[in-house]
Amino acid sequence: MNYAFLLESVWHPPLAFEEVAAPKLPPELELQALWFAGSFGRNFRLKDGRRLRIVQFGEWNLGAGPDFSRVAIEIDGTPHTGDLELDSSTNDWEGHGHSTNPAFTNTILHVAFEAACRETFVRTLNHRQVPELLISPSLLADALRLPSRETAIAVPGRCIQPLRKMPNLSIERLLREAALRRASRKSSRFLQTIEAHDFDTALFQTTAETLGYGGNQLPMKLLAQRAPIASLRANQDFAESILLGTAGFLDPELHHRAPEATREYLLDLWKTWWKIRPNHEPPESRRPTWKTHGQRPANHPHRRTGGLSVLVKNWPTFRKLALASPFSVKPLTDFLHSLRHEFWSHHHTLTSQRSGTAISVFGKNLALELSANHLIPLAIHENRFTFQDYYKHRHSAINQKLKRCGIRLFGSEEAAKPWLRRLCHQQALLEVYHDFCLEDFTDCESCPFPEQLAQWR
Repeated sequence: MNYAFLLESVWHPPLAFEEVAAPKLPPELELQALWFAGSFGRNFRLKDGRRLRIVQFGEWNLGAGPDFSRVAIEIDGTPHTGDLELDSSTNDWEGHGHSTNPAFTNTILHVAFEAACRETFVRTLNHRQVPELLISPSLLADALRLPSRETAIAVPGRCIQPLRKMPNLSIERLLREAALRRASRKSSRFLQTIEAHDFDTALFQTTAETLGYGGNQLPMKLLAQRAPIASLRANQDFAESILLGTAGFLDPELHHRAPEATREYLLDLWKTWWKIRPNHEPPESRRPTWKTHGQRPANHPHRRTGGLSVLVKNWPTFRKLALASPFSVKPLTDFLHSLRHEFWSHHHTLTSQRSGTAISVFGKNLALELSANHLIPLAIHENRFTFQDYYKHRHSAINQKLKRCGIRLFGSEEAAKPWLRRLCHQQALLEVYHDFCLEDFTDCESCPFPEQLAQWR
């Protein structure tokens, strides 16, 4: 199997007799979720009267910069691809400093819901004008009445029919090749970091990135770069303070806001950090924004940073398991799941109450994610792990992106279920989605994957 081969609504100013009252604006995050779900449609008129069509809504941008990336639009029939920023008011482009922020240079559309009293010029840092769409009150009112506005729409693709006609053995072979291709890409990335630094640095950064699951991958990776493993190992007694301080989580008043039972622990952290902070603390302008809301308490960045410090103290064992030949997932998973910490095994944040039950510092699902995305690809590249070994591992955690992949390729979550159970199949579906769905800016219309599937025997 050669996987490479597969390789109008119109805005107008409110009328004096308009019956639809402007609804109260929900939080901006909900507006973004409504937009991404397609609740306002995809055909509009820009403020300047040109016709706009959203060809592809792109993806949520979990890092700095505009709200959505990889967006495809047509303005009067001319295609454009880039980023999209959504704000509550047309004033927010200037008010939030987007016009002087280089991260917004590739913005191709600004969407807003409230018109400013005075006309504003939406421009990028290089003075390029950004097309602006103003959603009318009636459109917003209609969208807010939708019963399922909290759920983003996952649209089945054209590849459903050819995949339905393929026998399961053929789909297995397809997913095997896709999984191996993804492993190859992942190992190349790992090897690049090794070449630039060393194995320990690469392992530390990828582990931190895995711990950042839930919107903090980039801040965690930056933390691992700014507090490198070699420095932490050389200053192991101070590793926890260095990591929490570099992350920006320590301050002199922190122990006053915490329960009395943990104040001494927090005060000791601060006393250590206060002495060494000039050598580690990044300037405020270079600190990442941590996501602390809208996620499970176990994923809070305080806990994840604390977990990273636990790993530093157990680094020789972790390193040995990661480099084992042959590589085995279970010993690594068992080791990570067994890690304990006097504070972090019972607290979700630095100032939270003690939990009555123990909390895993590094859960089994996270350990599987680390193996699937980083350690298995490297082990396959180095002939320390076979695809037969890979195929044995199941993974019960199915995130929203995997569900979206399944619906896109197989038509429904139920139809995709047989292909979402194994770790290698999950990685394969993500690779197909990466290679085809994300490379297509025609909303599936011109994607070559369905025709290639139909030709393959």
